[in-house]
Amino acid sequence: AAGGRIFTYSYWEKLCACDNVVAIKCASFNRYQTLDVMRAVALSPRSKEIAMYTGNDDNIVIDLLTPYKFVVDGKEYTSHFVGGLLGHWTVWTKKVVEMLDMLKEAAKKDSVPMELLTLATHVTDMNAAVFDTAHRFAGCIPGVHEVLVRQGLMEGNWCLNPHEVLSEGQAEELTRVCKYYPDLVDDGYVKENLHKWLHA
Repeated sequence: AAGGRIFTYSYWEKLCACDNVVAIKCASFNRYQTLDVMRAVALSPRSKEIAMYTGNDDNIVIDLLTPYKFVVDGKEYTSHFVGGLLGHWTVWTKKVVEMLDMLKEAAKKDSVPMELLTLATHVTDMNAAVFDTAHRFAGCIPGVHEVLVRQGLMEGNWCLNPHEVLSEGQAEELTRVCKYYPDLVDDGYVKENLHKWLHA
């Protein structure tokens, strides 16, 4: 994961050889380290048995669109992400589901529409606000909670650690990205269903 232990290509190669490995989440937040994992999976004899999930919140759209292809001795090997296990996807989930379905369809085609490349930058910008990248992720969990508070799904953005709070300027950044990218938030959907969910 981001900021965690760095694993080598050799490590991933050996991990993929384990019969009980059925899925891997890659959350390196690093293109080089992501390539190591994807190459190890693609070249593994067990590649068809291992599902790859992106945890790279800084590169969600591109990860889900990209076929990772490697040619060895004239033979092509491919791996790809089938979904995501992402902190960013704990909010605005209706839009997340719609986006995932759209990206899965787009990934089947030979070319990527320019608007999806633009979408990638929008999602990353939103993630920067939620995850508080300006302060090295210090407000990551409060950022998620704050989105849910604004939608009425939580009463406060409190965390178990009372010192874990929104960073300076983070609330304003959340307001900005919601204003910039209204098509990526599901506030209307939540508002429409909130009473039903809370009083079911």
